[in-house]
Amino acid sequence: MKILEKSDKFEDLVKEGITLVDFYAEWCGPCKMMGPVLESLKNINIIKVNVDEFGELSEQFRIMSIPTLVFFKNGEKVNEAVGFHSKEQIESIIKEL
Repeated sequence: MKILEKSDKFEDLVKEGITLVDFYAEWCGPCKMMGPVLESLKNINIIKVNVDEFGELSEQFRIMSIPTLVFFKNGEKVNEAVGFHSKEQIESIIKEL
């Protein structure tokens, strides 16, 4: 799991394979609950994006509620899930990709 930093180039981080991007905020209760679920996932690239620090990126992907999980496949957005999701729900989405 990687936390997006100002020095990172977002497009490079999602350009290969399947990547799950977690748009979150430190003050968000459901986002905090999502943390252990994401940490339990195996074999997937995960990037955490703090909406308070990356407002422009959040706007680009029209993030209206958090947590929002955005799934990328080879650099293209292919799915999105808003709100808390269980490990099983996330794994089901990944399997479909």
